[in-house]
Amino acid sequence: MENKENSRSGDSLQLRRSFGMKESVTITVGQVIGVGLFVTGANVVGLMGNHIILATLAALLITVYPSLLYAEMGAAVPYSGGTYLYALLGLSKPMGFLAGWNYIIAIISVASSEAFAFTFYFKTMFSAFGIELPVSDVILACLCILVFTVMNVRGVEMTGRMSNAFMFFFWGVAIVWFIMMIPNISLPHFVQKPSFMTGGPQSFIQNIAMVWWCFAGFEACCSMSEEIKYPHINIPRAMMLSPFIILSVNLFFQWYLVGIVPPENLDKLAVATAPYAEAMMTAGILGIPLALLAAGIAFGGGLSTMNSCITTPPRTLFAMARDGMLPQVFTKIHPKYKTPYISILFLGVIALLLTMTNSVQYVASLSLFADLFFYVIGIISAAGMRKKHPELPRPYKAPAAGIGVPVSAVIYIIMMTQLGFSAIISGVAWAVFGMILYFGYQKYTGVAASEELKLLVDTLEEPTAEEKRNMDREYKLWRNIVILAVIFSIALYIFPYFTS
Repeated sequence: MENKENSRSGDSLQLRRSFGMKESVTITVGQVIGVGLFVTGANVVGLMGNHIILATLAALLITVYPSLLYAEMGAAVPYSGGTYLYALLGLSKPMGFLAGWNYIIAIISVASSEAFAFTFYFKTMFSAFGIELPVSDVILACLCILVFTVMNVRGVEMTGRMSNAFMFFFWGVAIVWFIMMIPNISLPHFVQKPSFMTGGPQSFIQNIAMVWWCFAGFEACCSMSEEIKYPHINIPRAMMLSPFIILSVNLFFQWYLVGIVPPENLDKLAVATAPYAEAMMTAGILGIPLALLAAGIAFGGGLSTMNSCITTPPRTLFAMARDGMLPQVFTKIHPKYKTPYISILFLGVIALLLTMTNSVQYVASLSLFADLFFYVIGIISAAGMRKKHPELPRPYKAPAAGIGVPVSAVIYIIMMTQLGFSAIISGVAWAVFGMILYFGYQKYTGVAASEELKLLVDTLEEPTAEEKRNMDREYKLWRNIVILAVIFSIALYIFPYFTS
């Protein structure tokens, strides 16, 4: 026991704190903006039309409070592991393992899905001008996984810069595309009679569940807490900003879909594998605008999300092995790059295997079930941590946990019931396999997590006065920009009613 405690707090098992608030936000948002927004969320636009804003706002509402819980837990326990570590402390070791196990497969599955999304839109860049690339989707997708796996081994500084670059590229291209598309927007499309209740209340709940996947991953930076500078400050701030940034991005893009596609053709989007490309082709918009859209989604959306999805799960695997739940080989830190390279390579192989199935539907279903599963565990863990570990410092504390925790958990469980049979079966099978693996390794577990964490918490540094002023200025700037973006994105849907 003593040796394990000391090894965890030793330099050999410490990761380098390199990220600030900006990187925490971009990695989180980068992980989220991808297949959900450009596929699932866009499919719902085909079902709801202009009233997609209602489902998106509902998805935000059921995301905000869990994000506050994660802000509290991430600031109190700023070390690798995320939901796994919170469940370990707040519930039990088996539940901690189950949370981490589901988180890993959920995010790695998204990486595989994003590799295919990149492939399709990358090819669309060329097909917009009549050029067909003679490369199979599987080969190109696997190549993407390999490249990003190697890059993540080389260090978090590189992946952080890549996340920033992808995000700025995405928004640079998006702004140009938005401007080019304005002449093609038809405001009367936004005042059509709502049709989202056609299938009854259950249909509306299903639509919300599908749109919520556009928000899944909102807590991504918590899994990299051990590599974030001044995490007790930066993590709560990132968690408060990220859901609203995700909301604005979704509303912006959904607005353009509704404005471009005639209402009578919206049903094509509901079944399209690439709804944004389908929307532009339906509207007869080809050439440079289509190529620009494809470039933005492929590089700014697809690669950004894939980068984040390959970056964060290895830190959970690293933490699980560090706590004796998995073989110690996963705790190995690269001597030069200071990254958990064995964990990165192992999960890179899993991502490759999922990609080789050539079934986006399968990996997406597996991801969504696992997402909801570990969020339920994470939400309940927040209450458990307060009860079992009141001694932990809490720089931020979520309000009204007595109400917010059970309500949030029930909502997420309800959404789990809205998934298809194959998703539920695949998710349960993965969970059962994980528990078999856990109990097989149980004889190697037994580290007292709370004792280890006390040693580590004592080593956290505070920013200098000048650093704190700079951090405060940065946060205020981001906060003001996000507020304006939210107001503007909602106003886009309201304005047409005053012009009709």
